[in-house]
Amino acid sequence: MTDDLNAPLGVASDQETKRRWPALPLVPIAAGVVGVMILGIAGAIAFIHNPLGGEPRAIAAIAAAPPRSAEPAPQQQASPPPAATPAEEPGNTISIIDGMSGQSRQVRVAAPPPEQTAGLDPRLVERTAQGILPRVAPDGSRPRDVYARAVRLPPGADPAQPRVAILIGGLGISQQSTAEAMTKLPGAVSFAFAPYPSDLERMVARARAEGHEVFLQVPMEPLDYPENDPGPRTLLTTLPAERNIERLHWSMARFQGYAGIVNYMGAKFSASESALAPVLREANRRGLMVIDDGTSARSLIPQIAAGLQQPALRGDVHLDRVPTPAEVDVQLARLEARARETGFALGVGAALPVTIDRVARWARALEAKGILLVPVSAGVARRSPTG
Repeated sequence: MTDDLNAPLGVASDQETKRRWPALPLVPIAAGVVGVMILGIAGAIAFIHNPLGGEPRAIAAIAAAPPRSAEPAPQQQASPPPAATPAEEPGNTISIIDGMSGQSRQVRVAAPPPEQTAGLDPRLVERTAQGILPRVAPDGSRPRDVYARAVRLPPGADPAQPRVAILIGGLGISQQSTAEAMTKLPGAVSFAFAPYPSDLERMVARARAEGHEVFLQVPMEPLDYPENDPGPRTLLTTLPAERNIERLHWSMARFQGYAGIVNYMGAKFSASESALAPVLREANRRGLMVIDDGTSARSLIPQIAAGLQQPALRGDVHLDRVPTPAEVDVQLARLEARARETGFALGVGAALPVTIDRVARWARALEAKGILLVPVSAGVARRSPTG
């Protein structure tokens, strides 16, 4: 009390100040504030579901859809087509190994061509599950006759003069070589197309429009198959005849307008009578001639075809077994000599740039030598009395 009376008016003593403002525990209070903030944030996350919170957002105005007059009928979803096996899938890329050079080529297998008969004789087509196949017409017309190219004799030519034919195979595998062959080679040179390349219909149509006689190359089993592989759906000695006929039909359906078939490889298959005979019988039934490219001495194609009374022809000279300009020229000279000796000779080559170039140069000088260049079918008619 004495202290209070002696203290100045309006000024509180230190003890009074301590009584009015007791000391607060600051650390617990701060901890409590932080805890309340954490609980608040957790509650916001629990009750406000926005997993994209904090992410940048854009707001776009969406106009209301106009009222529909009628509900469209539900559309049925088409069932997908059955999947093809990898080796036989349309549009699949496959490797073809050249048995002579050992080189491998990547070739895209085309999908089956659409059913069309533009530029073809409608009497000679049969529609099947595998596509359009050649056939003998009801009036007896045959593809080997209708699609054979006529022989054009130059004015004043001797009908008995020696004749030669050239068959260039492997067309279509290289588009560049195919275009080069069509540009450089005369129309009397015959072309054989493999069944694998894409855009076959267009290339074959162009070849026929430019006067070339066309053949189909059918892949057949070589001696060292499968190390040396002609490609998918090769005819094999290990398959029953029905399976090989199915594979033959697949190749036949790749394009139309050909006069006959040619073996593509096939040293082993063409030496097996039990495997080869059903294939040639089916080709003959459909009005096709058959050409043996002459690369295998064991081939039975000429003998079996003769028994079927099927027009057939075997190659006499292989032009590019050694693909160099000098060697191709040597083989062309051999072809000329054989034609002078027997009246006709067939040379067979591949669609290689060197072969195309040397044959084109050689063909321009033939007339001056007294030798006539004719389509392959003309030689078949000469050698086959049943043609």
